[in-house]
Amino acid sequence: MFSKSKINEPGPKANDSVTPAPLAAPTASLSPAPDFKSSVAKTKPPVSVLSSDLQVKGNLKTSGDILIEGQVDGDIRAHVLTVGENATVKGEVVADDVIVHGRVIGRVRGLKVRLTSTARVEGDIIHKTIAIESGAHFEGSVQRQEDPLSTSGTAKPKMPTGSDTAE
Repeated sequence: MFSKSKINEPGPKANDSVTPAPLAAPTASLSPAPDFKSSVAKTKPPVSVLSSDLQVKGNLKTSGDILIEGQVDGDIRAHVLTVGENATVKGEVVADDVIVHGRVIGRVRGLKVRLTSTARVEGDIIHKTIAIESGAHFEGSVQRQEDPLSTSGTAKPKMPTGSDTAE
């Protein structure tokens, strides 16, 4: 409602013309210009979530992370795969990191595989490192491989080379 009057203050008056001050020349930057392409490429996409009321029939493949809360009938390939406590996956699971809280019926392949206490896995596990918590239910075989993500399946043991091997 009330405002401070600027009539008695020094400076340009309402009818005076004001000339803008000249702009300073741009200064050289010490750091290189940001590379927007590399910063965009480094940003991680958000986790894809398949909700508990979702049923998927078919294969899923992503370079990102997936959280399964519903049911999937098909193979899954991801960077990080988390199977929720009430989720069911029927098919092969392949990921760098696999965390199972729910049920997987099929082969599990991962660099790091973790079965929590609520996990139920029916199938073989091929891994580089594995952790199985007390209470987890597991039926199948476990095999350690240096490269469990290879698509060639299970690796054959290397035969020694040399002239002393029998034919």
